[in-house]
Amino acid sequence: MQMNNQYEVLNPWAEVDPIALTGISPRLSDLTGKKIGLFCNSKRASKPILTLVEQKLRDRYPECETSWYDAWETYHTPYWVMQTESENKGRFEAWVKEVDAVIHATGD
Repeated sequence: MQMNNQYEVLNPWAEVDPIALTGISPRLSDLTGKKIGLFCNSKRASKPILTLVEQKLRDRYPECETSWYDAWETYHTPYWVMQTESENKGRFEAWVKEVDAVIHATGD
C-alpha cells in the first residue's frame, strides 16, 4: 500500500451569498455643520464617555452641534425605547429626527 502524504482540508465556514456588508444609513462625509446625537444610556460611565466624545467633536469640528438623549428610564438601548409604548418613544422619535447621526455609549 502506497501513501501519498496528502490530506483533505475542510473549511468550517458555510457557503453564503457574497453580499457586501453595509450600514443602515450612509456615513456622513464630514461632520462640519452637522448635529450629532449623543445617546446616553442608564449605565453610570456612559455620561462621562459621551462628555469626552462631545469635547473631542467640538475640538475637531467647531461648527458641529450636539444633542443629548438621556435614557435614564431603564431603557439601555434605542431598541428598548422603541419597543415601549410611552411618552419616551415619542420623545426619542422626535430627537432622532433632529439629528444627522447618533453616537451611543454603553458605560459598563
